[in-house]
Amino acid sequence: GPAPPGRRAQVRRAAAVSPPEPPVSVAMATYNGRRWIAEQVDSILRNLGPHDELVVVDDASTDGTADWLRALGDDRVRVERNPANLGVRASFERALSLARGAVVFLADQDDVWEPGKRDALLAPFAADPRVTVAVSDASLIDGEGRRTGASFMATRGGFDGSLAGTLLRNRFLGCAMAVRRDVLEVALPIPARAPMHDMWLGAVAALLGRAAYVDAPLLRYRRHGGNASPSRSPSPLRALRWRADLAIALLARLPAVRARRGARGAVR
Repeated sequence: GPAPPGRRAQVRRAAAVSPPEPPVSVAMATYNGRRWIAEQVDSILRNLGPHDELVVVDDASTDGTADWLRALGDDRVRVERNPANLGVRASFERALSLARGAVVFLADQDDVWEPGKRDALLAPFAADPRVTVAVSDASLIDGEGRRTGASFMATRGGFDGSLAGTLLRNRFLGCAMAVRRDVLEVALPIPARAPMHDMWLGAVAALLGRAAYVDAPLLRYRRHGGNASPSRSPSPLRALRWRADLAIALLARLPAVRARRGARGAVR
Protein backbone atom coordinates (compact mmCIF):
# COMPACT_ATOMS: atom_id res chain seq x y z
CA GLY A 1 0.00 0.00 0.00
CA PRO A 2 0.99 3.68 -0.07
CA ALA A 3 3.65 4.88 2.35
CA PRO A 4 2.38 6.65 5.50
CA PRO A 5 2.57 10.47 5.47
CA GLY A 6 5.63 10.54 7.74
CA ARG A 7 7.50 8.14 5.46
CA ARG A 8 6.53 10.16 2.35
CA ALA A 9 7.95 13.28 3.98
CA GLN A 10 11.22 11.42 4.71
CA VAL A 11 11.45 10.31 1.08
CA ARG A 12 10.83 13.87 -0.13
CA ARG A 13 13.52 15.20 2.21
CA ALA A 14 15.99 12.51 1.05
CA ALA A 15 15.28 13.37 -2.58
CA ALA A 16 15.89 17.04 -1.83
CA VAL A 17 19.21 16.25 -0.15
CA SER A 18 20.39 13.65 -2.71
CA PRO A 19 19.73 14.80 -6.28
CA PRO A 20 19.20 12.04 -8.85
CA GLU A 21 22.26 10.48 -10.45
CA PRO A 22 23.20 12.39 -13.61
CA PRO A 23 23.05 10.34 -16.81
CA VAL A 24 26.44 11.68 -17.93
CA SER A 25 29.44 13.12 -16.14
CA VAL A 26 32.31 14.83 -17.94
CA ALA A 27 35.58 14.68 -15.99
CA MET A 28 38.09 17.41 -16.81
CA ALA A 29 41.47 18.43 -15.38
CA THR A 30 42.57 22.03 -15.90
CA TYR A 31 45.82 23.92 -15.44
CA ASN A 32 46.37 27.48 -16.68
CA GLY A 33 43.84 26.88 -19.44
CA ARG A 34 42.29 30.31 -19.92
CA ARG A 35 43.49 30.59 -23.51
CA TRP A 36 41.28 27.76 -24.77
CA ILE A 37 38.89 26.72 -22.02
CA ALA A 38 35.99 29.04 -22.89
CA GLU A 39 35.56 27.47 -26.34
CA GLN A 40 35.88 23.95 -24.93
CA VAL A 41 33.49 24.40 -22.01
CA ASP A 42 30.93 26.06 -24.27
CA SER A 43 31.13 23.13 -26.71
CA ILE A 44 30.67 20.62 -23.86
CA LEU A 45 27.75 22.40 -22.21
CA ARG A 46 25.98 22.68 -25.56
CA ASN A 47 26.18 18.86 -25.76
CA LEU A 48 25.04 18.11 -22.21
CA GLY A 49 21.50 17.65 -21.02
CA PRO A 50 19.97 19.58 -18.10
CA HIS A 51 20.74 16.79 -15.61
CA ASP A 52 24.30 16.01 -16.76
CA GLU A 53 27.38 17.39 -15.02
CA LEU A 54 30.83 18.72 -15.85
CA VAL A 55 33.28 17.92 -13.03
CA VAL A 56 36.44 20.04 -13.20
CA VAL A 57 39.50 19.64 -10.99
CA ASP A 58 41.80 22.62 -11.35
CA ASP A 59 45.43 21.85 -10.62
CA ALA A 60 46.30 25.09 -8.77
CA SER A 61 46.15 27.32 -11.86
CA THR A 62 47.67 30.78 -11.56
CA ASP A 63 45.84 32.36 -14.51
CA GLY A 64 42.31 32.53 -13.09
CA THR A 65 41.01 29.34 -14.74
CA ALA A 66 39.17 28.17 -11.61
CA ASP A 67 37.65 31.61 -10.97
CA TRP A 68 36.42 31.80 -14.56
CA LEU A 69 34.78 28.37 -14.26
CA ARG A 70 33.07 29.26 -10.98
CA ALA A 71 31.77 32.50 -12.47
CA LEU A 72 29.89 30.64 -15.20
CA GLY A 73 26.86 30.28 -12.98
CA ASP A 74 25.85 26.96 -14.57
CA ASP A 75 24.56 24.43 -12.01
CA ARG A 76 25.91 21.57 -14.14
CA VAL A 77 29.52 22.71 -13.58
CA ARG A 78 31.23 21.47 -10.39
CA VAL A 79 34.68 22.94 -9.73
CA GLU A 80 37.24 21.62 -7.25
CA ARG A 81 40.72 23.09 -6.88
CA ASN A 82 43.84 21.24 -5.79
CA PRO A 83 45.63 23.07 -2.94
CA ALA A 84 48.92 22.52 -4.78
CA ASN A 85 49.97 21.41 -8.26
CA LEU A 86 49.61 17.61 -8.30
CA GLY A 87 49.94 16.88 -12.02
CA VAL A 88 47.54 15.75 -14.73
CA ARG A 89 47.22 12.12 -13.59
CA ALA A 90 46.28 12.97 -10.00
CA SER A 91 43.90 15.71 -11.16
CA PHE A 92 42.10 13.41 -13.59
CA GLU A 93 41.93 10.70 -10.94
CA ARG A 94 40.25 13.15 -8.55
CA ALA A 95 37.80 14.34 -11.22
CA LEU A 96 36.91 10.74 -12.11
CA SER A 97 36.40 9.84 -8.46
CA LEU A 98 33.98 12.77 -8.04
CA ALA A 99 31.92 11.88 -11.13
CA ARG A 100 28.41 10.61 -10.33
CA GLY A 101 27.12 9.83 -13.82
CA ALA A 102 26.25 6.37 -15.13
CA VAL A 103 28.63 7.06 -18.04
CA VAL A 104 31.74 9.19 -17.55
CA PHE A 105 33.39 11.11 -20.39
CA LEU A 106 36.95 12.42 -20.20
CA ALA A 107 37.73 15.88 -21.54
CA ASP A 108 40.84 18.00 -21.92
CA GLN A 109 40.77 21.77 -21.38
CA ASP A 110 41.88 22.75 -24.87
CA ASP A 111 39.89 20.65 -27.36
CA VAL A 112 36.49 21.37 -28.94
CA TRP A 113 33.54 18.95 -28.90
CA GLU A 114 31.52 18.65 -32.08
CA PRO A 115 27.71 18.90 -31.84
CA GLY A 116 26.23 15.48 -31.10
CA LYS A 117 29.34 14.04 -29.40
CA ARG A 118 27.51 13.13 -26.19
CA ASP A 119 24.70 11.23 -27.88
CA ALA A 120 26.90 9.51 -30.47
CA LEU A 121 29.29 8.20 -27.83
CA LEU A 122 26.42 7.14 -25.54
CA ALA A 123 24.74 5.05 -28.25
CA PRO A 124 27.04 1.98 -27.98
CA PHE A 125 26.38 1.74 -24.22
CA ALA A 126 22.63 1.77 -24.78
CA ALA A 127 22.86 -0.79 -27.58
CA ASP A 128 25.02 -3.36 -25.76
CA PRO A 129 25.35 -3.84 -21.98
CA ARG A 130 28.71 -5.55 -22.58
CA VAL A 131 30.24 -2.27 -23.79
CA THR A 132 32.38 -0.81 -21.02
CA VAL A 133 34.24 1.85 -23.02
CA ALA A 134 33.43 3.80 -26.17
CA VAL A 135 35.99 5.67 -28.23
CA SER A 136 35.55 7.98 -31.20
CA ASP A 137 37.86 9.38 -33.82
CA ALA A 138 38.98 13.01 -33.67
CA SER A 139 40.13 15.59 -36.18
CA LEU A 140 43.38 17.43 -35.41
CA ILE A 141 43.85 21.17 -34.93
CA ASP A 142 46.78 23.37 -33.92
CA GLY A 143 47.02 26.00 -31.22
CA GLU A 144 45.23 28.52 -33.40
CA GLY A 145 42.37 26.13 -34.22
CA ARG A 146 43.57 25.43 -37.78
CA ARG A 147 42.82 21.92 -39.00
CA THR A 148 45.97 19.83 -39.39
CA GLY A 149 44.50 16.36 -39.87
CA ALA A 150 41.21 14.62 -40.60
CA SER A 151 41.66 11.55 -38.39
CA PHE A 152 43.65 10.87 -35.24
CA MET A 153 43.02 7.14 -35.52
CA ALA A 154 44.50 7.11 -39.02
CA THR A 155 47.78 8.18 -37.42
CA ARG A 156 47.55 5.08 -35.20
CA GLY A 157 46.75 2.62 -37.97
CA GLY A 158 43.05 2.53 -37.07
CA PHE A 159 41.36 1.68 -33.78
CA ASP A 160 42.09 -1.53 -31.90
CA GLY A 161 40.57 -1.75 -28.44
CA SER A 162 41.83 -5.21 -27.55
CA LEU A 163 44.33 -5.69 -24.73
CA ALA A 164 46.85 -7.15 -27.17
CA GLY A 165 46.37 -4.19 -29.50
CA THR A 166 46.79 -1.75 -26.62
CA LEU A 167 50.00 -3.41 -25.50
CA LEU A 168 51.25 -3.10 -29.07
CA ARG A 169 50.14 0.52 -29.61
CA ASN A 170 47.76 2.55 -27.48
CA ARG A 171 44.66 3.89 -29.27
CA PHE A 172 42.73 4.92 -26.17
CA LEU A 173 42.67 8.71 -26.48
CA GLY A 174 41.24 10.06 -23.23
CA CYS A 175 39.48 13.10 -24.68
CA ALA A 176 37.68 10.82 -27.17
CA MET A 177 36.62 8.23 -24.55
CA ALA A 178 33.72 7.44 -22.24
CA VAL A 179 33.45 4.60 -19.72
CA ARG A 180 30.74 3.06 -17.61
CA ARG A 181 31.16 4.24 -14.05
CA ASP A 182 31.62 0.70 -12.70
CA VAL A 183 34.90 0.60 -14.66
CA LEU A 184 36.18 3.30 -12.31
CA GLU A 185 35.47 1.10 -9.29
CA VAL A 186 38.17 -1.23 -10.62
CA ALA A 187 40.48 1.26 -12.36
CA LEU A 188 40.83 3.74 -9.48
CA PRO A 189 43.20 4.50 -7.96
CA ILE A 190 45.41 4.65 -11.05
CA PRO A 191 48.61 2.70 -10.31
CA ALA A 192 51.82 4.72 -10.18
CA ARG A 193 53.37 2.47 -12.82
CA ALA A 194 50.51 2.84 -15.33
CA PRO A 195 52.05 4.77 -18.27
CA MET A 196 49.07 7.09 -18.98
CA HIS A 197 45.66 7.46 -17.37
CA ASP A 198 43.75 6.96 -20.62
CA MET A 199 45.73 3.87 -21.64
CA TRP A 200 45.09 2.43 -18.17
CA LEU A 201 41.33 3.15 -18.20
CA GLY A 202 40.96 1.71 -21.70
CA ALA A 203 42.86 -1.46 -20.86
CA VAL A 204 40.87 -2.07 -17.66
CA ALA A 205 37.59 -1.43 -19.50
CA ALA A 206 38.63 -3.85 -22.26
CA LEU A 207 39.28 -6.54 -19.64
CA LEU A 208 35.89 -5.91 -18.04
CA GLY A 209 33.84 -5.98 -21.22
CA ARG A 210 33.95 -4.73 -24.78
CA ALA A 211 35.39 -1.60 -26.38
CA ALA A 212 33.16 0.08 -28.97
CA TYR A 213 34.46 2.41 -31.66
CA VAL A 214 32.52 5.27 -33.22
CA ASP A 215 34.15 5.95 -36.59
CA ALA A 216 33.47 9.68 -36.69
CA PRO A 217 35.55 12.71 -35.60
CA LEU A 218 33.43 13.78 -32.62
CA LEU A 219 35.90 16.39 -31.40
CA ARG A 220 38.70 18.63 -32.55
CA TYR A 221 41.85 17.41 -30.79
CA ARG A 222 44.24 20.30 -30.27
CA ARG A 223 47.96 19.57 -30.59
CA HIS A 224 50.34 22.28 -29.42
CA GLY A 225 53.52 22.70 -27.43
CA GLY A 226 51.76 22.79 -24.07
CA ASN A 227 49.90 19.48 -24.27
CA ALA A 228 50.15 17.24 -21.21
CA SER A 229 50.30 14.14 -23.42
CA PRO A 230 53.25 13.64 -25.77
CA SER A 231 52.73 14.49 -29.45
CA ARG A 232 55.68 12.39 -30.60
CA SER A 233 55.89 8.62 -30.37
CA PRO A 234 58.06 7.36 -27.50
CA SER A 235 61.42 5.74 -28.16
CA PRO A 236 61.29 1.94 -28.69
CA LEU A 237 62.88 1.38 -25.27
CA ARG A 238 60.39 3.64 -23.48
CA ALA A 239 57.46 2.07 -25.39
CA LEU A 240 58.63 -1.38 -24.30
CA ARG A 241 58.90 -0.24 -20.68
CA TRP A 242 55.42 1.32 -20.83
CA ARG A 243 53.93 -1.95 -22.08
CA ALA A 244 55.72 -3.94 -19.38
CA ASP A 245 54.53 -1.51 -16.70
CA LEU A 246 50.95 -1.67 -18.02
CA ALA A 247 50.97 -5.47 -18.03
CA ILE A 248 52.33 -5.63 -14.47
CA ALA A 249 49.77 -3.11 -13.23
CA LEU A 250 46.92 -5.04 -14.89
CA LEU A 251 48.08 -8.32 -13.36
CA ALA A 252 47.97 -6.71 -9.92
CA ARG A 253 44.39 -5.53 -10.53
CA LEU A 254 43.14 -8.89 -11.93
CA PRO A 255 41.33 -10.00 -8.73
CA ALA A 256 39.23 -6.82 -8.82
CA VAL A 257 38.64 -7.30 -12.56
CA ARG A 258 37.40 -10.87 -12.02
CA ALA A 259 35.11 -9.80 -9.18
CA ARG A 260 33.58 -6.99 -11.25
CA ARG A 261 33.16 -9.23 -14.30
CA GLY A 262 31.28 -11.68 -12.12
CA ALA A 263 29.05 -8.89 -10.82
CA ARG A 264 28.40 -7.58 -14.33
CA GLY A 265 27.52 -11.10 -15.50
CA ALA A 266 25.12 -11.56 -12.57
CA VAL A 267 23.35 -8.30 -13.44
CA ARG A 268 22.92 -9.31 -17.07
